[in-house]
Amino acid sequence: MPATVEFHTGMADKIGFACRLLRKAYAKGAQVAVTGAPEVLRQLDDALWLFEPQQFVPHVRLKAGQAPAPRLARTPLWLLDPGAAAPHREVLVNLGPDMPADPQAFQRVIELVGAQPDDRDAGRRRWRAYEAGGAQIVHHAQGAAAGAQGAA
Repeated sequence: MPATVEFHTGMADKIGFACRLLRKAYAKGAQVAVTGAPEVLRQLDDALWLFEPQQFVPHVRLKAGQAPAPRLARTPLWLLDPGAAAPHREVLVNLGPDMPADPQAFQRVIELVGAQPDDRDAGRRRWRAYEAGGAQIVHHAQGAAAGAQGAA
């Protein structure tokens, strides 16, 4: 397990929050891998194109079994379908309901948990799994619904 895992919980618009987080990471020069369900990654891909037209965040979508093209190696943001391998190991952002594959391989792990009950329940399961693995949890609550999630 990574030493520390950051949980951002309670956001009403998880895709919008992810766009802002990824824009900030890009501005700081971070390399980020994003995991989640293919449909969620498609929504994020679309949102990143439209989010801030004057502030494009370079990104690539990588499907399972697909090798990254060498010309894209410097792309800072990778949206990884389940089974796709990250081309770097700096920051991992998980938008999915399940534990990401191989989180200990990353320098930093960020979990995004929306305000919806099923997302919240899945986030709690991941929280407990990280704790059981010895990770320290840093919690960042978002919005009005976040107050009830302090014990995610």
